Amino acid sequence: MWMIFPGIRERRMVDRQLTAFFRDHREIDFRRAIALLSRFYELPRPTVAWFEYLDWGKTAGRTYENGTIHLVHPENWKRGRKYNSERQWIHTVYHEFGHYVLWTDAERKADRFAYRFIRGVSANGRAEDARRPVRAAASRASRKRAASVRRPRPRQRPRRSRSR
Repeated sequence: MWMIFPGIRERRMVDRQLTAFFRDHREIDFRRAIALLSRFYELPRPTVAWFEYLDWGKTAGRTYENGTIHLVHPENWKRGRKYNSERQWIHTVYHEFGHYVLWTDAERKADRFAYRFIRGVSANGRAEDARRPVRAAASRASRKRAASVRRPRPRQRPRRSRSR
């Protein structure tokens, strides 16, 4: 499946604005990031509603058929969550925007959108990091696979019988 993304410069700009919003809670940073994405995809800007928690803290965001996106606000994300990192919140925003852009077959496509969007967008903007995929964005299954890949065991020599 082909997905069209903004250029790396625009994606880094969106990432920087979302990071600034997560740290400083200035609404303008979030609106600029979403406006930039909406302009690229030629879609109206989605209505975003902020919540302290969704589904008793189990859900970080939800997108509805009418284009409304419900998200947990970063102030509340930082408090009372087991997984409360900045990168995970930003990944959630990309995931929910992926739902907004690609509504059909929503979950699979939104995951792909979020993972591919941040590819090449490094946290500190260094060029050599841009070639490597971001570790925090990897799915749980691929992280487990990577952790289980270890060096192979040494080959066992066949045992000789002791009857001689």
